Amino acid sequence: MITYEQVKNNEQIKTYIKKADESLIALGYTEHSFAHVTKVAYMARYILETLGYPKEDIEMVQIAAHLHDIGNLVNRDEHAQSGAVMAFRILDNLGASAEEIATITTAIGNHDEGTAVAVNHIAAALIIADKTDVRSTRVRNSDVLNFDIHDRVNYSVRSSETKITEDKKVIELKLDIDTAYCSVMDYFEIFLGRMILCRKASEKLGMKFRIIINGQQLL
Repeated sequence: MITYEQVKNNEQIKTYIKKADESLIALGYTEHSFAHVTKVAYMARYILETLGYPKEDIEMVQIAAHLHDIGNLVNRDEHAQSGAVMAFRILDNLGASAEEIATITTAIGNHDEGTAVAVNHIAAALIIADKTDVRSTRVRNSDVLNFDIHDRVNYSVRSSETKITEDKKVIELKLDIDTAYCSVMDYFEIFLGRMILCRKASEKLGMKFRIIINGQQLL
């Protein structure tokens, strides 16, 4: 079986992730490089491990997380689909099985909110892990006065925690935000679609999704 470590340490894949993020830097997007994919892989693993999925599924979801944004190398638009096609060739060249390739590319192709559907548990875990990565360190614009709404929302986050409750019935995203930079309404203006997607992905895993901002449950 192909492993997450094998993919993470592959030099070609490192180049694709680096160059894809360089394109997003030019477009003014927040960080989508190694810090992002590493955090997404960690969270996706946590979700499936906590819910008791087998080791093979945990490896696949981490691989999908590591590769999920490489389509930005082609174009930001429809990057999930471009990334899935790229991942297909990469994984085939690395000797992955047809089952692994099918599962991983399906998750990648279904992770972006424009076309995302939590078609299986791997895709569901990837969606939740990706959409809950909200943190100030993703902001690259150093000029606070020229922040756009995405910069403000991420920069305002003082702490962020995603946890599954002990009864494994709810996955919670808890945020502490500085309202001097971003109001709660600002957050929902750009993230409501993502949070609804997280709710649907959680339902695919047999759970509910809850978001708590500054101590107030909002979803």
